[in-house]
Amino acid sequence: MDSKGELDSQLLGTTEINSDGMTQAERDPSYKFKATAFMAGVAGVSALFGFGATLSYAKKKDPVSFDKGLVMGTSLSESGAALAMRALGWGTVYAVGGCGILFYSIWKLSGCSNLHEFRMKMGNKLPTVRKNDPPQSRTEFDGLSDLMRYLETWGNEKNETKVAPQISIEGKPPS
Repeated sequence: MDSKGELDSQLLGTTEINSDGMTQAERDPSYKFKATAFMAGVAGVSALFGFGATLSYAKKKDPVSFDKGLVMGTSLSESGAALAMRALGWGTVYAVGGCGILFYSIWKLSGCSNLHEFRMKMGNKLPTVRKNDPPQSRTEFDGLSDLMRYLETWGNEKNETKVAPQISIEGKPPS
């Protein structure tokens, strides 16, 4: 497999190679689009849920002021909803514009002409992430208490597992 295919599969998190010697991303050309659409959908639903939860909390906290903010009153020059939408719009413009300028300037300062060249150049400059294959520590746990017991002893003892003492029930010694 070439380095570009390995890098793509590492970025997508699909390193499983099937019997035909190809990863999921190599077999399905629309896999990247599907993965991107899925992540965008999850982010969108999360944003809508967070916004809705915030609105419901504000209405529950002070319904009178919330209703005054929805409709433009005589004392207000602009309703609260219109003000919030305007602030959200300008905030979006500033965030997207600022990040776009930042990313474009990093791209131009690197001197790369395409995405593959940029990935290789940044891959050489940034620290590498070591693979944990096979895992050097436990990855399967019976439950939350087993995980917490493992984390409690993880830094103290290397390669030795500490067994928690058994608790007696109703005064009977553990068998």
